[in-house]
Amino acid sequence: MRSAELDPLSRTFAALADPTRRGILARLSRGPANVGDLAEPYEMSFAAVSKHLRVLQDAGLVTRGRDAQYRPAMLDAAPMAAASAWIDDYRRFWEHSFAALDDYLTTTRNATTHNEEQES
Repeated sequence: MRSAELDPLSRTFAALADPTRRGILARLSRGPANVGDLAEPYEMSFAAVSKHLRVLQDAGLVTRGRDAQYRPAMLDAAPMAAASAWIDDYRRFWEHSFAALDDYLTTTRNATTHNEEQES
């Protein structure tokens, strides 16, 4: 399935799935950068970095400015809010599940201790 056919949340997760793109976003969190700046820590061509930027743009995570020949890339973290909210729903689920498990284990442990004391 092509990126353009995905819903916004899927595009966000697809863009974040690649470690190079996550690195690019981390760099952009410190401020705008051009392709050369973004390519510097990686052993890849400017064209390869531009492809990563296109994926990030398609996901809405990066915008590109235009100042003559300089086209700085800038972070737009807004789409990550939906991803964070989606993950947060599951965090609450797991917290509730672990709390229920803790309650069960405490009850079981107390019952076992009580039975052992009665047998003594």
